[in-house]
Parts: sequence; C-alpha cells; structure tokens
Amino acid sequence: MLVYGLWQDAHMTVKYTDIDYSVFTDAARSVWEGGSPYERSTYRYTPVLAWLLTPNIWLHPTWGKWLFVACDCLVGALIARIVRARGASDGSAAAYAALWLLNPQVANISTRGSAESVVCAAVVATLYAFQRRRVVWGSALFGLSVHLKIYPAIYAVPLLCVLDNSAFGGGGSSGRSLPQPTARSRLVALFNVHRITFAAVSGATFLALTAAMYGIYGYEFLDETYLYHVTRRDHRHNYSAWFLPIYLTFASPTSVAMGLLTFLPQVATVAVLGLAFGRDLYFAAFAQTFAFVAYNKVCTAQYFMWYICLLPVVWPHSAIRLVPRGLLLVAAWIGPQALYLQQAYRLEFLGENSFALLWAAGALIFVTNCWILNQIISNQQIVPLFSASTPQAEAKKRK
Repeated sequence: MLVYGLWQDAHMTVKYTDIDYSVFTDAARSVWEGGSPYERSTYRYTPVLAWLLTPNIWLHPTWGKWLFVACDCLVGALIARIVRARGASDGSAAAYAALWLLNPQVANISTRGSAESVVCAAVVATLYAFQRRRVVWGSALFGLSVHLKIYPAIYAVPLLCVLDNSAFGGGGSSGRSLPQPTARSRLVALFNVHRITFAAVSGATFLALTAAMYGIYGYEFLDETYLYHVTRRDHRHNYSAWFLPIYLTFASPTSVAMGLLTFLPQVATVAVLGLAFGRDLYFAAFAQTFAFVAYNKVCTAQYFMWYICLLPVVWPHSAIRLVPRGLLLVAAWIGPQALYLQQAYRLEFLGENSFALLWAAGALIFVTNCWILNQIISNQQIVPLFSASTPQAEAKKRK
C-alpha cells in the first residue's frame, strides 16, 4: 500500500498521502533549519516527532512513512510475543498478530502518513515490559508514551492495580495462615516499592522530556502539544456525538465550558473500567481505550488504531468467535461509520444541509460502540497478568 500510494500521489489528482504527513514534513523542515515545529500551523504534537522525521528533509520525503510501517511491524511482533506468553501456540500467535499486521485500515492509516503507529508501538512495548516484570523499563516507556500522546495516561489506573505486592512478586504466601492486615500494613502495601518506582521513573521520564522541549520551544510547546487538546473544539471531520453542539456553539464563549464538561463522563467511565478490570492489564487497557475514543469529543479514524492494537491480545480469551458474532460486531462497527461518511460527503462535497443526519449518525456511532463494548465485556474471561506462581518459578520455566 505504501508503494501504491507513491504511484497515486505521482499520477492522480486525488492524493493518497494524508494532509497530516505534509504537516509533519513542514514541521521537520522547520526543526532542521533551526526553527520551531510550531511555525507550521496545525502542528499539535511533541517536537520529538518532528525530530524523528527530519530525514524527510535530508534523506528522502517518504522516510516517515517507512518509519510508521516499521512501528506497525514492531507492534505485530510484540503482539505475537504477548499472546504466546499468555498461553497461545505459535500458530495461534501468528494468526492473532495478523489481525493487526494484515488489517487494511491499519495499513492504510500508516502508509498515508499518520503517526499513530509510533504511539501504538510505545504503548504495547510499555505493557509488554510490565508483563515481563521490567518495572523500570516499563515505567520509562510509559512516561515516553504519555509525552508522545496524552491518552496513555489512562493506563496508570490498571498499572497501579497490577503493581501489587501479592501479584507482582512481593512475596507470595508460604502456605501458613497469615495475620489479618492492619490499617498500617494496608497503607504500607499500597505504597509498595513497585508503585513508588513506577511513579518516580515514569514521572521523571515525562518531566525530563517535557522540560527539555519547554526549554527549547517555550510556552508554545505546552500550549500546542497539551493545553490545546483540553479545550479543543473540532467542528469538522469528527465522528463524535458532540459534533453538532460544538458546531452550533463554536463562536460562543460557552463552547469552552462545554468542551471541558465533555471530559466528565469520559473520565468517570475510563477510571471505572481501569479499576474493574485492573487485574487483567491488557483487557483493562483495551476497554479503557475503546471507551475513551467512543466518549471523546473529537473522534477520527486514526484514533481507532489505539484500541485495534490491543484487540489481538484480548481476543484469545473471549467467547466471541469470528463467525458469526465477530462478523456481526464488525458490521455493527462499520455500518454507522459508512452512514456518517455518506452524510459528510453530502455536506462537504455537495453543499447539502445534512447537519441533522450527520449528528444522528455520530450519535448512532456512539450508541453502537457502547453496545459493542458491552458485548465484549460480557463475553470476556478476565485473565490476571500474572499467575499464582512466583517470579522465580516463572523465570525457571522460561529458561
């Protein structure tokens, strides 16, 4: 698809490459020439991404796309390792990895020039590091992930649940009856060495990267990369059910308050899911991300990659098979999107007044996604990240 995209860009009026890739390239050029990536309007990302794409300027303009595809492949390799470590055979692991690697939507988004695969790679690597009990590495990768994109911060809830002494190797039961825990012992267990390490390393990584970028680019970096997304109001190209209210109040001062209020149901739902399924880190992260995207005031096709990269890891423990229920859920997921795109085409290309139907399609997408998530949760077997065996026994088994 990447090679085909190069041909389409060279020979057809309608370009294959997404406008975001042009934004990335312009920002990279500004950085390469000693300027700020924010000289390019609509660049709302960390300068680290612009730095990574400077070879677009001095090596080849398609460098970034090859980087995004490489991150896709890394995610696929990690999925295979994760699924295999959770009990799947080599053949099954390859099949589940193919749900990501051979997914045409994933390939399309990356080869058109979207950088979401970089964030997905950082997130999946973070979760895998904790599965391997690499707390320092996992914490550092978590800090990096949140710096690249704000949304992985939601995984702090299930990660803190996982970093429990009894589950994370803080000394298992020796078979003797233990005294009832006191309030003081519960408090000590709450602030155990694993959680303190996680908070210290992830916080230090995030703050170090943020401070470095702030030192170079100043307040503009904070405003464009982080603060902008808090009060963001997208009134076009937005699957969200909040689309029409945002559009109707776009020029009103009340739109800022509305933008902030939209976070309340989103934050509450995501936090509850993280706590409810925290023992199963991968499923908690998947459910949180699915809900986060569904409830978000801004929703585009690129955001779907955030939870698609986790779907192959949780599907092996679901009672939902591909035929027929899996295909039914996929059809229910795609159908409202197709209706939305039809109405968006009428509005933006034909100039017809389809605002009401466009909002109805967005609302249908939201309701359908809530139903899909409900179906997935009710059919999911919760598998704790770690078995009851000790870390020493698991290490011996791996050897």
